[in-house]
Order: sequence, then structure tokens, then C-alpha cells
Amino acid sequence: MAKTLIFLGPPGAGKGTQAQRLVEEKGFVQLSTGDILREAVKKGTELGKKAKEYMESGKLVPDDLIIAIIEEKLKELEGKDIILDGFPRTIPQAEALDKMLPAVGRTLDKVILFELSDEEILRRLTGRRVDPKTGKVYHIEFNPPPEGVEVIQRDDDKEEVIRKRLDVYHQQTAPLIEYYKNQNKLFVVDASKSPDEVYKELLSVI
Repeated sequence: MAKTLIFLGPPGAGKGTQAQRLVEEKGFVQLSTGDILREAVKKGTELGKKAKEYMESGKLVPDDLIIAIIEEKLKELEGKDIILDGFPRTIPQAEALDKMLPAVGRTLDKVILFELSDEEILRRLTGRRVDPKTGKVYHIEFNPPPEGVEVIQRDDDKEEVIRKRLDVYHQQTAPLIEYYKNQNKLFVVDASKSPDEVYKELLSVI
């Protein structure tokens, strides 16, 4: 049976990097809610049209609509291993997902929590700098820009913005950790290690 994984973890924990490696090396499909919604809108599906109305008026797309759009996408991906990244974000979304998966012939295999302290996240994200000319991303500590390259700090990499995002993450996602722990589906990966070490640990889990 095709694998269904959920990646949980704070912003900056490296979920995207690891998901990308599984996509390239193991043939997984990474599904982020934002991408699925944009695709449905672009295709102009019935559900996409509904989602577009919410998105254009700056409102959050309701859970039932997101679930329906994900269900549509999963039907297309029958037989493929998938990673849900950034979904579910709340308990009601997790409960809706539990009900929906059997309808598309899937079960949830594992929920991988990328664990990283707030301090380390702040260090990683506030240290990011971008070359506005090339879009290349550097880090003042881990990967400093070459001499003579002028870099800027993006607004969403500023400390107060990151702290807000972390607050939202802790409020919304912490309950999910308990929820999946109770289902014996939760596996923790130490995201403070190097990307290669994290990937190795991830492979041993899945």
C-alpha cells in the first residue's frame, strides 16, 4: 500500500528540505496545502472556484473545502507515496483527514515531528540574508555571503515576525502532537542535526 506521511514541525526546522530529498531520491510526492489550493484555482475546478472566492477576499479557506480539495488530489495520486506538509494544522483538520483517508483507500502511516528549540529556529531564520539581485540565500553564520555581495534581511526573517509565527505554531500544532501520540503514529526526529544526519534518521523511521 502507498505510504501516507505527515510532516509536523516549526518553521525553519527543515521539513521542506527533507521532503524534497524524499521526492528526489524515493519518489514521494510532497503536498502542501497552499500548492494544492493554487493548483485547483488554476485548473478552475468546481472546488477551485469556491476556494478562489475565499482567497481573493482575503479569507481563510474553510476546512471542509480544503479537505475536499485534498481528497480530489489524493484520488489523482493513487498508488503514490505522499507527504502532507503543513496540513493538518488543527485538531478539526486532523479529524477530518482521518475520516477522509479511507475514502481514497489510504491509511495514515506515520507523523514525523521535526523537533527544534525556538532558540535554534530564531538563530537559523534571523541569520538568513538574501542577495536581492540573484535571489540567492545566505546565512551570516553558516553560509556567509562572499565579500562585496550586498545582502538584505527579508521582513519575514525578522525576529518579531518569527516569534509571532512560533506562537501560532505552538498554539495550533502542539495539540496535534498529543493527538497523534495517542494514536501511536508520532515519531520524533532531532532536527538540530546536520541535514544529512536528519535525513538518515528520517529514513530509519519511515
